[in-house]
Amino acid sequence: MEIKSTALAPDISPSGDTQPFIPLLAPSPLTPFTNNTLPVLSAAESVISITATDCWASFAPYLANVVCCPQFDATPSDYYRTVQTHSKHCLSDVEKILVSQGANDNLQSICSFHPENLTKASCPVTDVDEFERIVDSSGLLAACGRIDPVNECCNQVCQNAILDAARKIAFNGMSNMDGASISPDLSRRIDDCTNLVLRFLASRLDPSSANSVLRGLSNCNVNKVCFTIWFSLSTVFPNMTDVVKECGSIISNQTSCCKSMESYVSQLQQQSFLTNLQALNCAASLGMRLQKANISYDVYNLCHINLKDFSLQEYGCLLPNSPSDAAYDKTSGISFICDLNDNIAAPWPSKSYRPTAIKHKMTCAMRAIPRT
Repeated sequence: MEIKSTALAPDISPSGDTQPFIPLLAPSPLTPFTNNTLPVLSAAESVISITATDCWASFAPYLANVVCCPQFDATPSDYYRTVQTHSKHCLSDVEKILVSQGANDNLQSICSFHPENLTKASCPVTDVDEFERIVDSSGLLAACGRIDPVNECCNQVCQNAILDAARKIAFNGMSNMDGASISPDLSRRIDDCTNLVLRFLASRLDPSSANSVLRGLSNCNVNKVCFTIWFSLSTVFPNMTDVVKECGSIISNQTSCCKSMESYVSQLQQQSFLTNLQALNCAASLGMRLQKANISYDVYNLCHINLKDFSLQEYGCLLPNSPSDAAYDKTSGISFICDLNDNIAAPWPSKSYRPTAIKHKMTCAMRAIPRT
């Protein structure tokens, strides 16, 4: 299914292929980049154009961490080198160009992206020569010069190479840290060094390759997150007192229980588009919390709760587990691909549910949810 911006309802072709499903409100056509007063940061105009479309003003909050933010995170990487003293101004320049092409003007806030993400911060390295003295840059480039977005999320070849390089830099000059506990300060340093390694990779790849690699790495984290704007697996779901009252212990009134569940789930629908695996993750996580709250009966089955009920419902769209870029067409406007899994029942977790095992399965079993 492909969401576009210039029709009102889905349509099924004679061949059975699903035709574009269209939002009611169409964004204005993509504005050509004609403002000559804005800086031109590099020749990577195609990357800028992709990001502007993925982070289109009206769609950015809804595509958020699934499409927009991974792309936005990858975009400025090619513009920064290991030592960068003007990151605030450079990031501002990137944003001005993106906004001039139709992107949302609040991307730093939407994507929690700040100038510090682009510098070495607490990472103890002073220049590229020192970086390459500590890190096997040729091995790093061999692992990360090109990645398969599915296999990388499962096998983590590039991710492990990046983490190894980041730890070597972070531990540089320290005594042997094998087996030692990692303090919050050291953990933050490793994170800063990880960002630095990513910027180094981007500086050694052409803009298109850097964009593809960094976008792919970012998307590996997408399916690990439950609710992409309001909630994550580490936070508390909305108060479920009413659901527990109507559905807990022995269900005396099925209608009241299901009305309560529908009302509760409706709170989860007002956030953003989710991938199909994110929706699976969210359903399992909520199910565990309901079980801990003394709801033992499968209320998903009882109340016909589907995976689509965990995603933005105005369009009834779940995104593929490896979300593609949004696309722009002068005639039809902005469009993006929806997965056709809208009527798959939400899974009620069994007693043998193990979060770490399930998360790994959801991340790597890229075809776990069959297309209908």
